[in-house]
Amino acid sequence: MRFRRWPRPTAYRETPRKRAALLRKQRRERDALPLFADAIAAGQRDVDEEMARRHVWWIDREHEQRRQRAARWREARARLFALPAPLRRKVRALWRTCPYPADPASFADFLHQIAIGRLDPDRPPWLFHQQTQARITANPATFEEAFRQIGRKSVGGGPKTTPADELLFCGNLGSGILFLTSRVRLIDPNESFYTSSNHRLRDSHVGRAGHWVDIEVRGDCSEADLSLIRRLAQAADTRPVIVRRVNPLCGRV
Repeated sequence: MRFRRWPRPTAYRETPRKRAALLRKQRRERDALPLFADAIAAGQRDVDEEMARRHVWWIDREHEQRRQRAARWREARARLFALPAPLRRKVRALWRTCPYPADPASFADFLHQIAIGRLDPDRPPWLFHQQTQARITANPATFEEAFRQIGRKSVGGGPKTTPADELLFCGNLGSGILFLTSRVRLIDPNESFYTSSNHRLRDSHVGRAGHWVDIEVRGDCSEADLSLIRRLAQAADTRPVIVRRVNPLCGRV
């Protein structure tokens, strides 16, 4: 059970500052009502008399505070052990890690918040509970709606050719995240391959008659999803589109 120990009673410490503070207090009381200054002074204690009174009062006050604190702890623990055993174990585990001060008032309020339903023992507010929910595009109408471009790199190139852009897309149709790699390829492998460096899946205007779009799909993709990707990609480009599933361990399928 987490708790903060209360310091043991100590004797009252008399200091010159406390004696001076008492004299200032008595002087302000007399100055506040000048016409009754003598009557007020007659009712004020001498400094030594007041210090002696505080020595006795301080010890009694310390013992009373310890008694009240112990009584509050006993009351709070009685409420704890009145809970059902499964909930009691859960509450004790939460109390060990919660940010509340380890005193009886905080523990009693902790139990009260649980009793009235403002604090859920299964989801304490001092812990972060992130709701993980994948972003799914269930019925996309276009390729851009289903997949977002996340990467691009230049591939190929040589003395008579310019590099082509290989685009990387990602999306989720419901079965899990998919990664698509799009690349323009020659219909005739012996034909010189010239394409602009700003190639996109839809807006490339270079060599449409002599090229086709190769899309490799990585991820958990069903046949229905593969057909949907093929249909969306073909609708986004006038060139032939081939969509293939890729197994990272075995290569293309």
